[in-house]
Amino acid sequence: MQGKTVLVTGGNSGMGLATTIEMARRGAKVIMACRSQRRGEEALVEARRQSGSDDITLMLCDLASFQSIRSFAGHFLTEYPVLDVLINNAGVVTVKRELTADGFEMDLGVNHLGHFLLTNLLLDPLKAAEQGRIVVVASGAYKIGKLYLDDHTLSRGFNPAKAYARSKLANILFTRELAARLQGTAVTANAVHPGAVGTSIGVNRETGFGRSLLKLLSHFFLTPEQGADTAIYLATAPELSRVTGQYYYRRQIQQLSPRAENAEAAARLW
Repeated sequence: MQGKTVLVTGGNSGMGLATTIEMARRGAKVIMACRSQRRGEEALVEARRQSGSDDITLMLCDLASFQSIRSFAGHFLTEYPVLDVLINNAGVVTVKRELTADGFEMDLGVNHLGHFLLTNLLLDPLKAAEQGRIVVVASGAYKIGKLYLDDHTLSRGFNPAKAYARSKLANILFTRELAARLQGTAVTANAVHPGAVGTSIGVNRETGFGRSLLKLLSHFFLTPEQGADTAIYLATAPELSRVTGQYYYRRQIQQLSPRAENAEAAARLW
């Protein structure tokens, strides 16, 4: 990865931070896209310390705001004409129904729509790379997901599992449609299920709600480093340079459910 440029969304905590550190250790120039200046700066210090690399940069991006994403992309494009790897890692789980700045249900807005917009805005530098790679962190929760495209705010019958599973199904359908649209280029797109990882994804950053439960259950979970392993593999393995449109778990391609292989649904979602 020496000399390559890698962008990690949600790079300030959990798997994102673990991914940032490992990519920097391997010689990549890493940009951490984070929502919070304070948390981002704290993570930047830690990432540089653990990786032994100073070639890590913090850039602010709120995936719950299309305006913020467009502003981020504008700044990114002026600094980095080539992007070798985009790792769409950031994610949220909301306990109660919330809306993004643009009026979409928060899980779908951040986990899918924010990354959809960001990825499309960064396709030119990805195509400028010798072999661009897009890695989408999805989840096995997609198996219980439905799109509910007629109710994008989930105004009817909201619950956390329904919202999160929908967003993860959207991640996989997006990855497959993106891979199809990128045929004929040197850019690949693959999705990954990281496993049950002990991160702060379900913890409310303002109130701390959920932190005690996370601590209680932590010994059942994979570490962020273990959870990040397959995403790092997809981003770096030379033998995967032509593999695209796949869904991985523990470095192995997984068979998807029929719902996640529905090309018509993927096109409609797009």
